[in-house]
This record gives sequence, structure tokens and C-alpha cells, in this order.
Amino acid sequence: MSDADTRPTNLPKTFDPAGIEARWYAHWEHNGLFRPERPDAEAFTIVNPPPNVTGSLHIGHALDNTLQDIVIRYERLRGKDALWVVGTDHAGIATQMVVERNLASQGVKRTDMSREEFIANVWEWKEESGGTITRQLRRLGCSMDWSREQFTMDEHFSKAVLKVFVDLYNQGLIYRDKRLVNWDPALGTAISDLEVETREVQGSFWHFRYPLADGVTLESGQDYIEVATTRPETMLADMAVAVHPDDERYASVIGKEILQPITGRRFRIVADEHADPELGSGAVKITPGHDFNDFEVGKRAGIAAGDMLNMLDGKAGVVQTADGLVPDEYLGLDRFEARTLVVQRMKEAGFLIPHVTKDAEGNETEHDAEPRTIATPYGDRGGVVIEPWLTDQWYVDAATLAQGPIEAVKDGRIEIVPKSWEKTFFNWMENIQPWCVSRQLWWGHQIPAWYAEDGSVHVAETEKEAQKLAGEGVKLTRDNDVLDTWFSSALWPFATLGWPDDTELVRKHYPNSLLVSGFDILFFWDARMMMQGMHFMKEVPWPRLYLHGLVRAADGAKMSKSKGNVVDPLGLIDQYGADALRFFMAAMESQGRDVKMDEKRVEGYRNFATKLWNAARFCEANGIAASTQIAAPQATSAVNRWIIGETVAALKALDEAMAALRFDAAANTIYQFVWANFCDWYLELIKGQIDAETRAVAGWVLDQILVMLHPFMPFITEELWSKLGDRPEYPLITARWPQPQADIDPAAKAEVDWLIALTTALRGAKNELGLAPGAKLEAFLPQPSATAREAIAANPAALDRVARLSSVNFAEAPKGAAMQVTAGEDTFVIPLEGLIDIDAEKARLEKALAASQKEAKSLEGRLSNANFTERAKPEAVEKARADHAHHSAEVERLTAALARLG
Repeated sequence: MSDADTRPTNLPKTFDPAGIEARWYAHWEHNGLFRPERPDAEAFTIVNPPPNVTGSLHIGHALDNTLQDIVIRYERLRGKDALWVVGTDHAGIATQMVVERNLASQGVKRTDMSREEFIANVWEWKEESGGTITRQLRRLGCSMDWSREQFTMDEHFSKAVLKVFVDLYNQGLIYRDKRLVNWDPALGTAISDLEVETREVQGSFWHFRYPLADGVTLESGQDYIEVATTRPETMLADMAVAVHPDDERYASVIGKEILQPITGRRFRIVADEHADPELGSGAVKITPGHDFNDFEVGKRAGIAAGDMLNMLDGKAGVVQTADGLVPDEYLGLDRFEARTLVVQRMKEAGFLIPHVTKDAEGNETEHDAEPRTIATPYGDRGGVVIEPWLTDQWYVDAATLAQGPIEAVKDGRIEIVPKSWEKTFFNWMENIQPWCVSRQLWWGHQIPAWYAEDGSVHVAETEKEAQKLAGEGVKLTRDNDVLDTWFSSALWPFATLGWPDDTELVRKHYPNSLLVSGFDILFFWDARMMMQGMHFMKEVPWPRLYLHGLVRAADGAKMSKSKGNVVDPLGLIDQYGADALRFFMAAMESQGRDVKMDEKRVEGYRNFATKLWNAARFCEANGIAASTQIAAPQATSAVNRWIIGETVAALKALDEAMAALRFDAAANTIYQFVWANFCDWYLELIKGQIDAETRAVAGWVLDQILVMLHPFMPFITEELWSKLGDRPEYPLITARWPQPQADIDPAAKAEVDWLIALTTALRGAKNELGLAPGAKLEAFLPQPSATAREAIAANPAALDRVARLSSVNFAEAPKGAAMQVTAGEDTFVIPLEGLIDIDAEKARLEKALAASQKEAKSLEGRLSNANFTERAKPEAVEKARADHAHHSAEVERLTAALARLG
């Protein structure tokens, strides 16, 4: 640095994120800068996937909200009326569980109080403890409009939910039906597919004989049909045995009856393609009231849902079936106790077919069952095995509502990014099942349905309206169930804006502009917003849907508490700063791929922030301050014209990446521009020759950097913006997006790119030959290009200080050992006599080359061996590939170094 570097600066020597982050976030929020008054500006609107009010920030939230914040800050800088709707979901099951646990710690049960008293307890908990995640989103730097924070149980939101339910009911799109649901016996409620997690469990597969009734036999003479099951207890409610219609073994008995051994129930053998002739005996026992596949088989066989037998209560205890055939000894047993007893009784009666194994000597051993690894559904909150359970619930006709979204994606009104998700979307939407929206809870939107004593149902937004429908004097009882939280959150894009009232916000900000979402809630939230938005608003909720991946552990494994590989984003913020974590998330977010957690990369982006900080300190110390103009300053020197052109190019690439939602490309564009072009080259090239023009250009470029980098790293950029210039009325968060009003100067670019290429080549050659980086060399260039002549004449100081060339001679080099380096079309010859021991250096390089050649060949042999690549541990194969790439590169480098010595 020059003598000017000793000037005092406003910036501390060390960049410390913690204090900066807390101070700036409070300033932005307090001054209403997340939604500046821009009534006449074009709207840009996003809504956050509302996290559970019980939640705390996890690494998935960090990715999701970082991407949204990058977009909203970018559009705010571009002058839009940028609204980021924020709020939380009332999270029926999760919140009720939390409050029930709190009450239990005080010795109180939910059932000890009235529904109203319990709900009052929930609201009290929400006010005291329900804001954890919103405080944590602030730590991440999320510039949400907190002045309009939403909650799915707010009065205006509840009004929207009730209207939607009533309207859909009156339109025949919501109805009550008896169907199978995912039932959580621990929680006593139906749950959604998203709340079911499948675990691999070691279980058993039992084979049984079901005797044919009335002396009927198969053509083979066998008087029974063999069935197999992992859930023997369900035979207490069996209603059929299914065989494939083309299975000749059973053709003669289709329509005949089975006599079920435990219950004595008689039921038919039915033909159904669900039975696979290649699997086991080809016959399947059918329990339509307790298995999703069996439910469909039962319906096809003509069994009405109301006639399907139920053998379990809400806690998965055995109850008597409608036909009264379950033996008394099973009543009241837990389902797994009943399983044990069923197997015991079937074995005692001779209906259990043993599983036979042979040891190495051929000795046979009989076992009651075949061991199996079974994919078993568990409730993610209740933690117990989910039971398919036949019950009356409220359903939405999702197939009808899905038609609009399907067409919208097909005709381009909704663009799914990346496009590869479209196939999955269509597959699910075109085969969508009725949506169960009722939950057996107290906390949530209570279903607006009232029942009369005659069984009639009256759906209305209020009890008064329901009474009108029922008639005066008719006694009504309200449905106890509440709505699935996905039902209410499906209204998020418009109910948060004040709908069903005709508000200015609704008119201006619906449709929203974009939705950013994890792919895992494409169907549970995104698709349902499409359905409700298109049905009630008659427009798509947003024209673009961006689906990002999951954040996985460094080895690619899914994060889970049980694996102990969960990463706490707040811990990373404490250690490296929010800016570093945010930049990592953006740089690693490549469309269609999951993000692998890599703390070293986060640390690297903290170093990037430090490099920018130090560059700003260098600028300030050299009298380079905030620019006073939007357009690029006039410049005469090549290096200043070059950096202006590089700014123009970086801005164009950044805008293109953001338009395509390529967060990784956008982050890498600004990273390369700041680190390489500005810090490594421009500041180096201007050292010692900073005149008025250069101060103006450098100050302007640094301002453009702070604006372009702000969406990714809001805290450090706002701090530098405020310290480098006196502009309290013009904070960076609401600054103007760059408008350089300049072009790339081809001559300046050619000249400076040539200088950079020469310097890079010289530094690489010195490193290869063991020359000190600071050693000054004499170069010979007998036939210089026009670019070389101009660059050498115009940049003597840079050649001396940056390229470390003491002189460049336009003449033939003297005889003797020399190295050659190229820049563009120019080849420089640099004598080495007296600088190194040529023979010793050759010997060293040849020895290293031979070693790398040997290693590369050995690794190539190993990697071409299928026994190794297919059977070795993946990490061992990956290491071998990395080592091979390293040694291959070394062979190229060392070969080039030897060639330089002649």
C-alpha cells in the first residue's frame, strides 16, 4: 500500500458481524424499511411458507428464507413495492401437544377442563412462547413486513377459512364420508400423509390356512387357501379373500366362501387384480376397514364403506365388530397383544403354516413366521405405528379443484422451476384422492357444521345462520372436529391480504409474484394454494413456483436428530455471521439439487466478507469514498475503463441469473467480480497511482458492489455503505439498483486482460520452478503484438510492481536456459541463468513427475477394476478418484515446468 494507507479510517480493523447484525436489523425494522411507502410502484409479492408457531429455526428454514430474502431485497432495490408476507401457522397437532405437556407438568389433563378453557390456555402459551421462530428469522436477516405479521387463527383469517368451507360445501365440493384415514392412536386424530414417516422395522410374515366352506376344494384337491400377512390381528375384521381373475389355480372357487377360523365369519373369494399370482400363494386376505389397498378392493367387490367392519377403537384397542363375531377374549386388548393371541390360537387350531429353514447340514427347523424388514408408518409426532382406520370425516373434492392448476401448468400460466418437477406434479394431481380435512383436536378452526337430532347437518359461518337453516326450535350440536392446518394455509396468498374483504392489498398484491418452497410440500401446500386461489380468486396465486432441495449432511445423508447430524443455523450465525451462512445457501442452491452442508464453505464466505471489509478499508485509507452519481464516472485510463466494463458485465450476468432464479450463478457472479476483478486485480493495479479519476471510479465501483451484493450479504454491505459516505437518508436497503449507463470498452478490456494473463502466467511459472514470488525478472519479447506494445507502454508501474518484471526487451533473448510464458498471442522468454540451479531443478521435477505418473497409473488401474468401484465403500472410491485427478494434474504441471527449462 502507498503512504496514503496510513490515513485514519471509520472502519475498525477487524470485521465483527455480531454487533453489526443486531444494530442494522433493529434500524431497518424500526424505520419501516422492509416495506417503504411506494404506492405507485409496481408490486412484487412473496409469502413465506408459514412455520409452525411452535417451531424453531432449522437449516431447511435457513435455506428457504434466505432465497426469499435475496429475491425480495433484489426487487426492493429495483424500485418495486416489494411485500414479503410473514406469519406463522397455528399448527394444530404440534401446538396442542406442547400445551398438553405444559398442563401435564402441572398435574392437569386437557380433559379436566372445557374446550373453551383449554383454548384460552393455548392463546396464553402463544402470546408468551410462540414467537421463537420469528425472532430467529430476524437473526437470519429476513426483511419481512413484520408490521402485518399474520397468524392462521387471527380473526380476519378465521373469517376467510369459514367462508371457504361453507362455500365449498354449498358447491358440493366439501362433503362428509366414511373412508380410511391415517389414524394416530397416540394423538387420537386423523393425520395427513406428510405427518406420517416410514421406518424400516424388523417384523414377521405369517402364513395361514383359511379353510374353504361347504366342503369346496380347489382343483388340486386342497381344501384351504393359503394367505400371508404381517398384521395377523386384522383377520378379526376380514371380509374377503382376493385372487387374480386370471389365476387358474383359483378360477373354480371365485365366488365361493371361506370360513375364517378365529371368528367363524363366512366371506367370499373375489377376483381382483390387486392379488399378484407371482407373489406367495397369489391369494390375499382383505380387511377393507383397516388397509388402504383392501379398502379399494372391498369397494370393487361391492362392499359399501358403511358396511366395512371396524375392529379397533381410537386408541387401537380391539372392539366388537358390527356382526358381533370377535371372540370375547380379544375385546379390550391392544392391537399388538391381539396379534400375539391370534397367532397362538391359529397355531393351536392347526391353521398356522410354519416357516421352514435349513442349516448348512440340511437340517430343517420350523418357525412360526418368516422374518421380514417391513416399511412401517409412524406418526411423526405421536411416535406410534399409524393405523388405517375407517371413520367419518370431512373431505374436499380435490379431483375437481385440481383441474384448474393442471391446466395452468400445462398452458404456462404457472411455471414450475425447475421444470423437471412438472412430471411429478401432473402424476399426483391427475391421480389425486379426496382430501381429508377434519382433525379430532380442540385447537384449530372448528368445523362450521351443526347436527340436528335427526342426523341432518347444517353448514354455516355462524350458529345463528345454521339455526336459520335448521328451523326455529331445532336443537343443534356443533361438530367437535377442527380443520387440517393445510386447509387454512392453502388460503395464505390471499387471506393474508385481507380477503374476503375487497382490500387495496388484495387488488394490488394478488396474484403474488413468486412462491419459493421446498419440494417436499409441493402437494401439501403449493398445489392446494393453486386449487383454492384459482377457485376463489379466479386467478393463479403466482406465475412462478420455485422448488428448492433439502439441506443434507456433508455425506449426503438426510439430517435427523436420531442420526445426530442436524446442523443448527443459529450456531453457524454465531460463529461465522449471518452473511456468510446466507451466501453459502445461495452459492450452493443449484436448481434440482439438494444442498450438502459444508461448514468449511461457510467459513470461506466469512473470509470473503473479511476480504471485502479490508478492501473497503484500503479504499477509505486512500481517500476513496462514496460515489455521488448513479452513472459510471468518465474515465481515461485503461484500468479504470476496464473495471467499469467489468462492473457492467457483472451486473448483466447477475440480472440474467436472478431472472432465471439461478441463485448459485448469481452468487458466483458477484463473488468472482468482488474477489478477483476488484480486490485481486483492480486494487492491485491502482496502488501507488490513485489520482482523482481513480478515486471517483473506485468509489463508484465499490458502491455498485455493495448494492449488487446486498441481497446476499445485507449486513456487511449496509455497514460499509453507511461508513463510506454520509447518506443517512439514503440507506442501502432502499438504494437504487445499478444503472451504469456505460459499455464494455474492448480496447481497455484487451489491455488489462493481457496484463492479468501475463501476471498470472509469471506467478504460476515461478511457483513451478521454486522461484521466490517477489523475484524481479527480465523478459524478452522479440515480436510483440499491438496489445502488448500498448500495455507495456501504458503500464510500466504495474509491470514492475504487480507482474514483477524489471524490464521487457523487444529483442531476442540471450542463449542459455530460460522459461517461456504466454499472454494472449505473445510469448515471453525469461533467462534463468544465475537464478536457479538448472540441472538440480530438472532432477527435482523429473523425480516428482515420475512419482505422480506412477501414482496416477496405479489409481487408474484400480478405478478401472469393477471389483473395486462396485464393492468398495463409496468414500474409498471417491477418494481414489480425487487422488487420481490430483496426480493427473500434477503430471501436466510438472511436464509443463520441465518444458519451460528447455
